[in-house]
Amino acid sequence: MNILPLPQTVPATSRPQVLSGELLKLLTPVEGLISVGQTAQAEVLSLKQADQTFQMLLKVTLDSGRQTTVQTTSNQPLAQGTTLLVTQPSAGNLAVTVQQAIAASVATLTRLDIAQLPVGTLLQGKVLTSQVLPQVPGQPMVFRSMVSLLNTALSGSTLSIDSPQPLRIGTLLSAQVQDAQTVKFVPLSSRQEQLAVTRQLVDQQSRQGSLDGLLKLLQNLPPSDQTSVELRSAAARLLAGLPDVQQLSTLKGLAQALVSSGVFLESKLLTGQNPTLAPDMKGDLLKLVAQLTQGLPTNTSFGAIIAANTLAQAMPNFVRNALGMLGQVSAKPSPTAFPLPERLLQSAEGENDLEHLLRLAAAAVSRLQSHQLSSLEQTGVTADGRLMSTWQLEIPMRNMQDIVPLQVKFQREDAPEKEQPKERREEREPKQQLWRVELAFAMEPLGPLQIQAQLIKGSLSSQLWAERPYTASLIESNLSGLRDRLLSAGLNVGDLDCHLGTPPQGPQTRLDQRWVDENA
Repeated sequence: MNILPLPQTVPATSRPQVLSGELLKLLTPVEGLISVGQTAQAEVLSLKQADQTFQMLLKVTLDSGRQTTVQTTSNQPLAQGTTLLVTQPSAGNLAVTVQQAIAASVATLTRLDIAQLPVGTLLQGKVLTSQVLPQVPGQPMVFRSMVSLLNTALSGSTLSIDSPQPLRIGTLLSAQVQDAQTVKFVPLSSRQEQLAVTRQLVDQQSRQGSLDGLLKLLQNLPPSDQTSVELRSAAARLLAGLPDVQQLSTLKGLAQALVSSGVFLESKLLTGQNPTLAPDMKGDLLKLVAQLTQGLPTNTSFGAIIAANTLAQAMPNFVRNALGMLGQVSAKPSPTAFPLPERLLQSAEGENDLEHLLRLAAAAVSRLQSHQLSSLEQTGVTADGRLMSTWQLEIPMRNMQDIVPLQVKFQREDAPEKEQPKERREEREPKQQLWRVELAFAMEPLGPLQIQAQLIKGSLSSQLWAERPYTASLIESNLSGLRDRLLSAGLNVGDLDCHLGTPPQGPQTRLDQRWVDENA
């Protein structure tokens, strides 16, 4: 649905007051509901448009304290939650005066608080009403709609919008905040995939489990009647593909580990590559799952668990249902925090070893898919037109006898293209790219570590966090040596700092933040 950017709405202070003395018609006439000369307080419980009139359910509170609900119709809409003072001139009508002091806090919003909803904030809502305003000679036609907000701190509030095009009642809309009185609609078709990804990401993260729990069990997998030759072969292939610290310290070894991390499995399949020719973490996990499933009794329910954890089977469903999920998605917090927390699954009561191993393997697949979906959710165009690409993955690496999960996130930020004269397009400078890298791992005796670095125009800046005081002090004492090695690699080195604790997690995602403003 293509909707043009909205014109500025008229400030509430300049709008003529409506419904002052307006007659609301009772659908069912009630004699003596309100005594002559008396007033009663009424609250709008619901609003529904029928052609050019509006049906409202009112809760009327009489002076005696008795409450009743009545159905009314009106030529003008009132937002849900609006408080009114009503009188009854006749059995079939109510006369209304809007209590401005009360209505100001609950009635329709006519402007946005930029401090509460910064520019670029995505609003999601449902159209409640739509009516054409009296046309001014020489001016285009304007349609006024009331939209119920489904997300942000204003969820449940009603926003009054003026648009050059009519909005169909019941439509789910997405719009970006431009300023206090302007929003720009985003066609829902372009948001459908992201909404589906967000929903699936929430589901996957509720099922995911840490990789090291599974891998440690596979290292000590004993021969038994339950473990077939094929199962032990699948486990051996998975373990053989794990890189060690020495391999990850070389450029070629690191590149191979990234390709084999499982994050590119679907991409390999789409391009016709055979994933069995080289190790692939996700592919090897799925083969292990297949072997474990074959070894289970026929009456087990674990086949359903695996089906629920397989993205290929979930994908068509969540894409088809994306439109209906809009309100559900927006009500949940964003699950894209980095790194993914450790989550160990304990053996359930009455569960045999093979069933527990299968549950761990399914949780490991979900963890890899959580990284893939996080990459998709954090990839797109930012509010100021920059293209952000994200690759998030996890590499279990060998460190002597231990297996250390290394979580990695790469982000590339491309500056928006600037229009240039046609004769100068061949001489245009290459796009300026900003790269960010985040690492998270826990290696004994250092404990948990997180590293954030950014690279632009050959200049590198980095922040390190250690949760153990000894580790933070050790890193601090070696920063000068690290700086020298980076300089010898041909980089310009900016800030290099080490902190005790963990990186701050603000209310905004990393897509909206820069560690260093290169233009400052």
